[in-house]
Amino acid sequence: MDVQSLNLPGLCVLTPSRFGDVRGFFSESWNRARMLEQGFDIDFVQDNHSLSAAVNTVRGLHYQAPPHAQVKLVRCGRGALYDVAVDIRRGSPTYGRWAGVELSAENGRQLLIPAGFAHGFVTREPETEIIYKCSDYYAPECEGALRFDDPDIGIDWGLTGDAVLSDKDAAAPGFAGFDSPFTWGG
Repeated sequence: MDVQSLNLPGLCVLTPSRFGDVRGFFSESWNRARMLEQGFDIDFVQDNHSLSAAVNTVRGLHYQAPPHAQVKLVRCGRGALYDVAVDIRRGSPTYGRWAGVELSAENGRQLLIPAGFAHGFVTREPETEIIYKCSDYYAPECEGALRFDDPDIGIDWGLTGDAVLSDKDAAAPGFAGFDSPFTWGG
């Protein structure tokens, strides 16, 4: 497994090895023992899988606050997407900054997102599937969101048309005045 640290502390791209032949490929997307060797001690308890039918579908920016904060390991099972994480840890040297990574069924890359980040993505191809592991169970009383197109964050989503949004994401608040439930731990 190749591990690449990004410009936000704790955010990493993991690229598992693929073994292919005329049938296709095999890849081990998660192995606890191998991840411990890399310094990642994460107990995942829930897997999520969503399908977005249209190109330019934006989901996010979502987070789950303590005491049910989630580490996520995100990958694309079909199609392609641009995956984004925003550092929302008060006191972090990169607070309010974002990083984005192209994830696709073809490239096999995964984004490891620590707790304390808001997460979102935009689809690049129709019928795109995203599959991700979470370190805590979904807790609706702890969920939160930030506006995906907030100019204070300034994410370049690379949209090729209007964003396809849920009503909930369209109504998400902006970053100005955001009182983050996360604190930077160094």
